[in-house]
Amino acid sequence: MRPFASLRSSARAPLLQVLKTSVAAVAAWLLSSVVVQESTPIFAAIAALLVVQPSVTQSLAKGVERSIGVILGVVLAFTAGALFGATTWVILAAIVVALLVAWALRLSPGSSNQIPISAMLVLAIGSQTPAYALDRIVETVIGALVGLTVNAIIVPPVLVTPAHTAVVRLAQAVAVTLDDLATSLSNPADHAGMLEGARRLRDLQSDAVLRVDAAAESLSLNPRGRHHRAALEADRLLLARLATLVTRTIGMARAVHDNHSASLADDPLAGAIATELGRAAHDVRLLAVRTSAARPDGGAPELPALTAPLIIARPDPRHWILVGSLLEDLRRIREEITGVS
Repeated sequence: MRPFASLRSSARAPLLQVLKTSVAAVAAWLLSSVVVQESTPIFAAIAALLVVQPSVTQSLAKGVERSIGVILGVVLAFTAGALFGATTWVILAAIVVALLVAWALRLSPGSSNQIPISAMLVLAIGSQTPAYALDRIVETVIGALVGLTVNAIIVPPVLVTPAHTAVVRLAQAVAVTLDDLATSLSNPADHAGMLEGARRLRDLQSDAVLRVDAAAESLSLNPRGRHHRAALEADRLLLARLATLVTRTIGMARAVHDNHSASLADDPLAGAIATELGRAAHDVRLLAVRTSAARPDGGAPELPALTAPLIIARPDPRHWILVGSLLEDLRRIREEITGVS
C-alpha cells in the first residue's frame, strides 16, 4: 500500500550487519550488568544498537553523539528531579528544556534527540540519586564502546567494490554515448534519444561520487583499510577525469542535437570526427580496464587508439559551427584521456 511504502527499504541491510548489531547489544548488556551491577542495563543496549553503523567512522560519530546526549540528558534530569521532584509537569518541562538546550548548543540531530529521551527515562524511572545518574552515563559509554569495538573487529565494512562498479559503469556509459554520437554523424539517428542518454550521465556521475565518498568513509579508522586504499585512489582519480568527459560529452550531444543537418552525412569531415569519437570511446573503456587491471579480475590492458589530434584545415561553411564545436570538445577529451595538453 502506498501510505506504508516508506516503511520498507529498497534494499536489505547485510545480514552480517544484523548479526553484528545483535552481538553488540547482547555483549553491552552483559558487560554493563557486571560493571554497573544493574539487572536491566537498557541504556547500554540502546547505545550499542545505535552505534553499530555501516562504517567504523559512522560508529564513532554515533558513539560520541549518544554519549554527549545521554550525559546532558541525565544531568538535566538529575537537576530537575532534585529541585522539583519527578511529577508529570516536571518531566514535560524537562523535555522542552532539553530540546532548547540542544538548539542553543547547535547539536547534531542524534545528540538533540538523545537529551530529552535520556532526561525523560531517568525522571520517569523515578530515581534521582547521584549514583543512579552516574550509572546511566557509564552504561551508555560501555554500550557505545562495545558497539564501536564490535563493528571494528568483526569484518568491518569495506565499500570499495560498489564504488569501483559505479565508476566503471560511468566510464562505460560515457563510451556508449561517444559511440552514439559517432553513429549520429554518419547515419540518421534519434538525436533526442541520444541527448537524453547523454544527460543520464549526470545521474551516473552523482551516484559514483556518492559511492566513492562512502568507500572512503568506510576505510577511515578501518583495520582493513590499508589493503584497499590504492584501489580506491585509482577509482577516485578516474572519476575526476570522467567528470570532464561527462561535461564535454553532454555538450557534444547538445551541439549535434541542435545543429545537425541532412547534408552533414555527406561531409567527409563528419566521418573523420565520427572515427575520432569511436577511438575516444575505445580509450574511455581502456581507462576503466586499466583501473581494474590491478584487481584480481582485471583484464590485460589494450593499446590506446586516440593517438593524435584530428586537424582540419578548412571545414564546410555549412557546418563550421558544429564542426568547430565538436573539434574543440574532442581536443579537450583527448587531453583528458591521454593526459597530454
